[in-house]
Amino acid sequence: MAKNTTSITYRSHRPGDIGYITYRHGLIYLQDQGWGFEVEKLVARLAAEFLENYDPEIERCWVAESEGAYLGSVMLIKDQEQVNTARIRLLLVEPKARGLGLGRSLVEQAIAFSRSKGYSRVVLNTQSVLKPARKLYHSCGFRLTKGLGEGSFTAGSESEVWEMVLDG
Repeated sequence: MAKNTTSITYRSHRPGDIGYITYRHGLIYLQDQGWGFEVEKLVARLAAEFLENYDPEIERCWVAESEGAYLGSVMLIKDQEQVNTARIRLLLVEPKARGLGLGRSLVEQAIAFSRSKGYSRVVLNTQSVLKPARKLYHSCGFRLTKGLGEGSFTAGSESEVWEMVLDG
C-alpha cells in the first residue's frame, strides 16, 4: 500500500465487522507473534461483550478502510470496574497499512471521543512484547501504570495496564 493516507476513511462498525476483526486478530497475531487460540478466544470474548453491551452514546468501534478494504480498527468502551473511565480495546492495524499513522489516528480518535463524552481517564491493556504498540501509546500520552505478570499468550511477555488522565 502506498504511503498516501488521503484514501483512508473511518466509520463506525456495521454487521459483520466485529466477526472480521476477531478473525484478523487471530491470523495477524499468529503470524506476528506465534500466538494461537488463547488470543483468538480472548478477542472473541471481548468482541462479543462489546456487541452485547454496546451503548452508542458513550462507546464506539472505529473501522479504517481504503476503497472498501479493512485496514484497522479500535474499540472504546465504558470501563465496568472504574468510575468515569473509558477503555481502549482491540487496536489492530493490518501489516500492509503499518507506518501510515493509522494506529495513531485510531487511538487519537478514541481519546478525542473519550474527552467529548466526559470521561476522566482512558485505560488499556497490552503485552510487553508489542513494542510498536507500547511506543505508540507512550507517544500519545499514556503511561504504564502496572504490570500484571506473565501474559497468557507467550512466555517472557508481561501483561501491562496503561493509563491516560484526561484534562477537561
